[in-house]
Amino acid sequence: MDKIEDVSVEPLTESKFFIPYRMHYKQDGKKKVWDLVTQHESVSIIIYNTDKKALVFVRQFRPAVYYSIVRHKEPDCKVVDTSKFPGVDGITLELCAGIHDKDQSLVQDAKHEVLEECGYDVPLEKFQKILTLRSGVGVTGDLQTMFYVEVTNEMKKSQGGGLEAEGELIDVVEMSIPEVRALISQDTVNCPGGFLFAVMWFLHNKAPKD
Repeated sequence: MDKIEDVSVEPLTESKFFIPYRMHYKQDGKKKVWDLVTQHESVSIIIYNTDKKALVFVRQFRPAVYYSIVRHKEPDCKVVDTSKFPGVDGITLELCAGIHDKDQSLVQDAKHEVLEECGYDVPLEKFQKILTLRSGVGVTGDLQTMFYVEVTNEMKKSQGGGLEAEGELIDVVEMSIPEVRALISQDTVNCPGGFLFAVMWFLHNKAPKD
């Protein structure tokens, strides 16, 4: 997963996922400009395996995280020296998640992503909606709906890992509650803010008390 090679960057002119805009507006009478991007609504899922007493996450390479690290050290870099910037720098730990781009409900999206990415086939009625929030408020402002679901070993139907045809390469990661507590106690984590909120929500609302 972290064997990353032949890295280069170029301006984006066309994308099936994002549409860039420049918004002109006035705020308190002062003219302002803000660059933004639109993208699909999405879902994310906190998964807890009650048999293993473990949270189920996904681990994957995120080009934006990787390039952010590169750009911080070499602002004008266009061709990346991967011997200086190994692929592991861009590996993140996240919730199982996906975009809402199909003609189905958000909870059906959640069920689909749990099966596709983590290998669990879970009945729709097992999903609990936590809340809908705004993700990426500085750039996208898109909606994300977060769910919670409990799974068992019996529900495991495949190894997960996402769809190779869509370019996904995902590792499924299981972490015990002590491991999760240790993770969020670190000074720096390669995780999105929504992931950290989800973990705190789980520890406060769902974690076994014994």
